[in-house]
Amino acid sequence: MHVIVVGAGISGLSTAWALTRRGVDVTLLEQGPIPNPLSASGDQHRIIRRAYGGKGGYQRRISAAYAAWDSMWSDLGTSHLIDTGFLILSQQPGDEGEEYRDGLVSSGYTPEMMSGAEAAARYPFLDGDSLRFAAYHPEGGVLLCQKIAAGLRDWLRDKGADVREQTRVTAVDAAAGAVTLSSGERLVADHVVIAAGAWVLKLLPELATSLTTYRTAVVYLEPPADLKPHWEAAPVVLDIGGPVDGYILPPVAGTGLKFGAGYHKRAAAPDEDRTAAVGEGEVVRDLFSPPIARIGEYRPTDVVTCAYTFTRDEHFFMQPGARLSVVSACSGHGYKFGAVVGQKVAEGLLDGDLEATRIWLEARD
Repeated sequence: MHVIVVGAGISGLSTAWALTRRGVDVTLLEQGPIPNPLSASGDQHRIIRRAYGGKGGYQRRISAAYAAWDSMWSDLGTSHLIDTGFLILSQQPGDEGEEYRDGLVSSGYTPEMMSGAEAAARYPFLDGDSLRFAAYHPEGGVLLCQKIAAGLRDWLRDKGADVREQTRVTAVDAAAGAVTLSSGERLVADHVVIAAGAWVLKLLPELATSLTTYRTAVVYLEPPADLKPHWEAAPVVLDIGGPVDGYILPPVAGTGLKFGAGYHKRAAAPDEDRTAAVGEGEVVRDLFSPPIARIGEYRPTDVVTCAYTFTRDEHFFMQPGARLSVVSACSGHGYKFGAVVGQKVAEGLLDGDLEATRIWLEARD
């Protein structure tokens, strides 16, 4: 069996990995370098965590995600997961912090609860007066995206996969299981998997009825000198509570202190407006006060723009086909499931049941 995978973000790389380890002949095509800094999974790090708020189907799939990452670490010979634990904050009744806490408890996981004052005493970068509560759970951490992408790229080549960087696909032929490259070359396989992230609509514009592309940005910050050691020892902040859907990744394993907010996004094509605007770092930073204390003392060092696809209900998207399938670990919460997404797509292809893969990825049960 020969499978072409279009896109070497985490979904494409993991699909290529899972297929290759089961003996499938894989061609992986990426329009840029691997890792590609413009891809949704090309940034320094992403969060993995046990909590999943109101999306119970995904919370029930987290154990499978961890198991898949463990399988990948075994193949790569090293782990690119830094276990930090995670912190949930709540500022207002019914905010996402409360939803995450309640989702954990309803699934049988007991977080350590703290008052605002207790949280600020443990984590001095917090403004305890702005918090209703904080909740800590040890099962969560940071996935090192760039190291994962580079490791998978090298593993795939070592195992004989045809990995092509700087190779742009300009057209797809679903009926024939074929793709056309910008060079004019046409490649045909038994099956084509499109995992092109926000660029999928350039190849299959008809999917615009299901997918919307958004542009967002995250800011890397230099904290005040006296708070730097506290951030270096901090857990992931899964949600800051309140209205902005803010999250924070601590500076671990050579990464930076990253602030991002779901509130800071707008509909845009993936190649549109990818240079950060003047002052955009400060705009994102300032969304975090409260509950981050002394926010004006944090100096932006870099702003990274990202392009994501979202579905209306923020579940994953998959469209199975006889010779061509589309998979998108989308809606801004896909990276943590990257390894298991690849496993499920490979299983569906080899077992002839991609519909079961779609149902698993959408996680509505």
